[in-house]
Amino acid sequence: MTRLLRITLLSLLIIAGLLTALIYSLTWRPEAKETLPVSCVAPRAPTLLPGQALKVMTWNVQYLAGKNYVFWYDTADGSGPDDRPTVEDMAASLDEVARVIRDEQPDILLLQELDENAKPSHYQDQLALLQERLVDLYPCSAQAFDWKADFVPNLHIFGSVGRKLATLSRYQIEHAERLQLPAPEANILSRQFQPKPALLLTYLPLSDGGQLAVLNTRLDGDAPGRSAVQDQVKTTVKLLDKFEGRGTPWLIGGDFNLLPLGQFLRLDATKRGQYSPDSELHLLWDKYPMIPSNSQSSGIDREQWLTNFPNDPSVDGPDRTLDYLFYSPRIKRVEAKVRQEDTLRISNHLPVIARFLLPAAQ
Repeated sequence: MTRLLRITLLSLLIIAGLLTALIYSLTWRPEAKETLPVSCVAPRAPTLLPGQALKVMTWNVQYLAGKNYVFWYDTADGSGPDDRPTVEDMAASLDEVARVIRDEQPDILLLQELDENAKPSHYQDQLALLQERLVDLYPCSAQAFDWKADFVPNLHIFGSVGRKLATLSRYQIEHAERLQLPAPEANILSRQFQPKPALLLTYLPLSDGGQLAVLNTRLDGDAPGRSAVQDQVKTTVKLLDKFEGRGTPWLIGGDFNLLPLGQFLRLDATKRGQYSPDSELHLLWDKYPMIPSNSQSSGIDREQWLTNFPNDPSVDGPDRTLDYLFYSPRIKRVEAKVRQEDTLRISNHLPVIARFLLPAAQ
């Protein structure tokens, strides 16, 4: 081997090592299970009582971007003209999100797609901004990132990302965990920068010594039939089965990015690409009650249960259901709705709201 070749190979190895170290320092590799800090600004937040009524709301607030844009990722070919919303539009969305929450005043609030230190949302800490407006309602909270990197080389971003799940509670939160879900397959380089879907698990103590397990999630929304989507649902079902086997009441809400029974064929053929004709969500609804139920989301009044209004100029209103609440059979559903009448311009998702009765003391 000539001296020049040795120097060239050594230089290439040094460059590769430096690039690896740089990527490692810029990206995020969460553990499979992480204990999270719980924030309770009021140490005397009330404790849940067995048998009490509980109002829950889940809402993907789309990083407060509003509905005035068609973002690059909103089109199948990535050709949407917009990269990020204006600060003014985000401020208006923040006010509207706070207004709806104050009007509904759920006991437990499950939020998806809140940004922190992300270039597309002007580096805002959106949970902190929202909590400033809701501090009197929700003394306790927990949060978990599902996408985080100091730099993403995508030309539409070309900067930092930080997107999270947040659970806010009127009642005490005893413990919180982030549970990693299976991520989509990708090459080793792309994998470092992609979202890392997760479950945000919180335990709320009951006055009789028991616990209510509350889960918050946003599942992967990519191509149908990919094993990651099915594996994410299977992982979730396995955990819920464990709670059920232990006698722990539970509920889960979020943006599942999956259609209910019967909606695939109702969608315009050009809008079906990311969904499977046999929804992976059946692994959940086959075992546990769902809001909205399949009969609601695909029945005669199905328009009342649509939760997604795509940022697509060819769509003039909500056209699919992607957001749900599932709950233990030990919990009794009292009433539920999708709030549509005054939320269509706030986010591309609509809030799902339900009232339950917790199991009575044994």
